[in-house]
Amino acid sequence: MELLIEREYEPTGTNGILSCNEHFLCFTIELPWQDNRRMHSCIPEGRYPLVLRYSTRHRLHLMVKDVPGRTLILIHKANNALKELKGCIAPVAEMLAPGIGRNSVMAFKCLMVTVSNALEKGEKVWLRITRLSDRYGST
Repeated sequence: MELLIEREYEPTGTNGILSCNEHFLCFTIELPWQDNRRMHSCIPEGRYPLVLRYSTRHRLHLMVKDVPGRTLILIHKANNALKELKGCIAPVAEMLAPGIGRNSVMAFKCLMVTVSNALEKGEKVWLRITRLSDRYGST
């Protein structure tokens, strides 16, 4: 299974649309692009494997593997990228502003059901990240 995040970059945050097989799942928020700087930037566009991970802080969540120059890139709940993320990705149900969303808990649960179902079937799960304008051509 492959998930797709199509991003739009702004100085104060990166917003995305997360889909699977062209079916909308939720929106995403991330830090702004800062040349892939650890703890300060969203990760580069590319294709990455996803795995389940557990921590006491985030409980069950997802980890993005094989990110160049980065480790521990997680997909977890958050509604404000600048205040709650350190390079990770957060699913949100509504977009409010660049890097700010609402109802992350609801969006996260939807995403986890989708990914867990695929993993239970023995499927590998991938995350592809592109620029939104790549789909429609730059203007």
